[in-house]
Amino acid sequence: MPGAAGVAAGYELMYRLGKTYDKPQFGISEVEVRGARVAVVEQAVMAKPFCRLLSFKRHSDRADVIAELERAPVVLVVAPLSGHHSTLLREAVRTLLGHHDVYVTDWADARGVALDRGAFTLDGYVDYLRAFIRHIGVDRLHIVSICQAAVPALAAVSLMAAGGEPQPRSLTLMGGPIDTRRNPTQVNRLATSKPLEWFDRHLVHSVPAGYAGYGRRVYPGFLQHASFIAMNPARHASSHWDFYQDMSRGAHSEADDHRRFYDEYNAVLDMAGEYYLDCVRIVFQQHLLARGLWHVGGERVQPDAISRTKLLTIEGELDDISGLGQTDAARDLCSGLAADRKHYLRVIGAGHYGIFSGRRWREIVYPALRALIAAADDES
Repeated sequence: MPGAAGVAAGYELMYRLGKTYDKPQFGISEVEVRGARVAVVEQAVMAKPFCRLLSFKRHSDRADVIAELERAPVVLVVAPLSGHHSTLLREAVRTLLGHHDVYVTDWADARGVALDRGAFTLDGYVDYLRAFIRHIGVDRLHIVSICQAAVPALAAVSLMAAGGEPQPRSLTLMGGPIDTRRNPTQVNRLATSKPLEWFDRHLVHSVPAGYAGYGRRVYPGFLQHASFIAMNPARHASSHWDFYQDMSRGAHSEADDHRRFYDEYNAVLDMAGEYYLDCVRIVFQQHLLARGLWHVGGERVQPDAISRTKLLTIEGELDDISGLGQTDAARDLCSGLAADRKHYLRVIGAGHYGIFSGRRWREIVYPALRALIAAADDES
């Protein structure tokens, strides 16, 4: 009937604006290795109350491919705990699987963690990472940390180095708030515009009845999602209008692209309240890591203790979440590394998400990351 397509498009748009978005799946069942399609099996190899360590094992029946898989460098992708699920990194994980043995941190939705499982703090995050690193084994390990995860990843490696433990072959920090005093963004300014008590009073709430985490204090996902949208409201409004027009004129491929993006973008999780407040205080207000004043379990975090790891810092030129210079501050903090072990990549034209997804990830970031990993492996 005339106009039916437009009515249907309007109904779907309204439905998608109001529906609940569940946690997506990685859904990576195969990848290409040496020109052959190999099966991928996702499995949890270690589980803690607030995080699972996922392994993506690749399998083949070809002898040459099996040999390639056995030689592959081991990569731990430290996903951020900042509102979205680890599946936001699906494209990065899929790309890495073409040449690497990949592990990923899969953070839990705090509203699903029972109150009797205890609290979760930023220090606890660092402890989780150290446990995961020891479980995987550090001898052939390369760590890739993204966004918020750059801070605890650098802390974990620093503490292990200071304690005399083996160091990973490489550490990559991508778009992370190592020192938010450099080129502060709107996110950084908000965090310093109000006292910590304001964030505790207005943004941390108790999980209601009906969830496993009933009574736990969390920073709710719906508030985080509102803040994501508020950063670029015009862009999101334009995207939804384009979706409506695509549906109305039967451009189903373009509409599917919209669905895929927002199915991931709109799926958010609750963060433990104490962890969220730790991030505000330690990272954004007091800058304890950058000032050399952060202590985890009574041990001072000393990035200058790292002496053998290759370091790569990656920043997007147009990043409006972690401004230029904030991630690269790690090169100054890691003063124990020789200059030829510290590398930097600025991705021209890339925003925050563009450094780990999309064309610039595939054509600029990943080739540089792969080259660094290969160079670090060649040193053994």
